Amino acid sequence: MNDIVWRVKEAVLKSNLQFSSKPILIGGQAMEYYDIRKSGKDIDFVITDKDYQILAEKYPEKRKDLYGDLGVVVDEFEIWRSIAHLDYDFFRKEAVDEGDIFVISIDRLLWTRVCAMDVEKYLNDLKLMKEYYYKKYTNQQYHKEALLHENSYKKMNGVVFSGKYEDD
Repeated sequence: MNDIVWRVKEAVLKSNLQFSSKPILIGGQAMEYYDIRKSGKDIDFVITDKDYQILAEKYPEKRKDLYGDLGVVVDEFEIWRSIAHLDYDFFRKEAVDEGDIFVISIDRLLWTRVCAMDVEKYLNDLKLMKEYYYKKYTNQQYHKEALLHENSYKKMNGVVFSGKYEDD
């Protein structure tokens, strides 16, 4: 089992939080799950509206409203009904099933960073995610071919027309 998943599951058990639907792990813990960067100590979830309503009633003094995204902060958990007004069903698509929890898909995680890219921390996360995608999905043959003409790209602002390289 992934270390992040184990730590999150242990924290949920310890907190006695209960959900009718599996919560979806998002945020820094999801970034660490995908080996993009280390996370902080907080654990961010997206949950169903039904689960949010139960928690909001149980912890009225711990409710949080972030530009209309409603959440509850309990111990180290930030538990959200939505992110950028995108709900549980949006984040559930292609999420990784880790038993008691889901982990947001890498593509949906990228979307959460795009929505918040005006914040420096999330802009930095986007840069890290760009590196992740390049490392994981770059066609290595194409990459090797491009490296042969690196000097031309530098001289010509990245664009070479008609195969006229200036690689010297």
